[in-house]
Amino acid sequence: MSDRLNPTIGRRDLLRVLTVGAAAASSAPVAVAAVAPQPTNSANPGKARYQANSPEVQTFYRVNRYPVK
Repeated sequence: MSDRLNPTIGRRDLLRVLTVGAAAASSAPVAVAAVAPQPTNSANPGKARYQANSPEVQTFYRVNRYPVK
């Protein structure tokens, strides 16, 4: 049991591994972010999704209204 595994890792080797890992991690989101999202409603892309008179929006503003001073 006295023969433990004791790999000797130099500081420069550790720095290289960390640098390569950081470079790989930082380059991955750039490739994913380059893809443009597809619109969900391709039939009429100019249609507004926000409806100011919908019951949900009216309830939101009614509930979150500041008290009158």
